Parts: sequence; structure tokens; C-alpha cells
Amino acid sequence: MTSRRYQSTVRAEQSRATRQRVLDAARALFIRRGYNGTTVEAIAARAQVSVQTVYNTVGGKAAVLKAVYDVTIAGDTDPIPMIERPTGRALLAATDGRECLALYARMSREIYERIGPLVPILLTEGAAGDREVRSFIDTIESERAIGTTNISRHVATRFGLRPGLSVEDAADILWTLTSPDVLYRLVRRRRWSMDRFESWLGEAMADSLLGHPDVATSTDPTLTGPDGRDGGADDGRESDRESGTYS
Repeated sequence: MTSRRYQSTVRAEQSRATRQRVLDAARALFIRRGYNGTTVEAIAARAQVSVQTVYNTVGGKAAVLKAVYDVTIAGDTDPIPMIERPTGRALLAATDGRECLALYARMSREIYERIGPLVPILLTEGAAGDREVRSFIDTIESERAIGTTNISRHVATRFGLRPGLSVEDAADILWTLTSPDVLYRLVRRRRWSMDRFESWLGEAMADSLLGHPDVATSTDPTLTGPDGRDGGADDGRESDRESGTYS
């Protein structure tokens, strides 16, 4: 029994090592040749495995690209969500809304610093209409939307959003500001430093979701209700926020 368990453990380790070689080879080829210029045969040759091994351990080329992206974002193969890693835990523990979003900006920076070399592939080949890359982009953008919705709900529940802003709209704002192509444009195209980008992103997200810190609450009775809240039409969003309903 012990021998079989040992052999099973060894096979599992060998399988993980083989998968990692495939992903390392694929990442290098994707960056050098692009998605269209990379073949499963080339990935297999660089990883020193058979083509069938690539399919068995990861899948076809589109599945390999997704696996490379997921591992690159995390920085390792551990199945630990980003929100449960150090920056994510600090974000959830933050006691100030602007600090929370500053940490979210840091998380975005950390992710980009790992996936940066892959972004041009997504921007150029996705824009060119490659069906597999387009499907991949749709998948990761949907996953990003889920993440930004979770963050906007956390901010709304813990700190409150500025008057008139729904959780859904806040999520869309975060989804836009944290888009890899926004960072790519400012850092790669406009030559911003990563420090400058992280600072700007944190402030932009906080100003958008929480309101600008230099703007005092108006006391004009024509602009506020009897309880000091914004007296304008809110489409029911204020009552939604009070009741905790964000769906």
C-alpha cells in the first residue's frame, strides 16, 4: 500500500513538472513568435515532450495560452486566488477606503508586471480577429468583471460609495481602469513609471468610487435632502445601498 502511494506521488510530481515545462516553453514561444506564429509542435519540441503530451497535460493551443496566462498572473502554479494572497488579504483588511483601493492598484501593478510581455499578443492578435485569441480575451475579461464586482461590493459594504453610484457602475469603472491596455498605453506608450501609474490608478479609482477628498459635502438645501444626502434623482440606488441590495 505504501509503495503504491509513493509511486502515485512520484507520477503526480512528474506530471506537474512536465506540465510546467510545457507552459514555460509555450510562454517563451508566444512572447517571441506571437500566438499565430506558435504551433503545438513547436511547444512540444521546446519542452522536449511529444505533441500528444502537450494535449494530455494541458490541451490545444488555446488552452495552453489560457494556462500560461493564469500561471503568469499568479506567479506560480498554486491554486490560490489573488485575493487570498498577501496584497489581496491586506486589501480586505484595510480600514480606509482609499487605502483599500490603493492596494487594489498595487495588485493590478503586480499582475501586470508578470503578464506584461503577453499583453501585446492580446492587443494585436485579438484586435486582428483571431477567433481563438478573441475567445480567450472574452473569457479573461469576464473573469476580470467578476473580480471588479467583488471589489466594488466590498468597498460599498465596508466604506460606502459616493452618492448616486451603484455597485454595478462602480464595478464597470474598476473593470475599465484596471484593464491591461490602459496600463500598456500609459507605461509602454507614454513612458510612465510603474510607481507613477500605481499612484494614479489608486487615486483615480478612489475618486471615482468614493468621491474626491477635497470636495466638501454641500449644504445647499436645493442640492441635498433633509438628511444631508444628495437630493437629486437616484434611480432607487440610494435605497438599494441602504438595504444592502446590489443585484
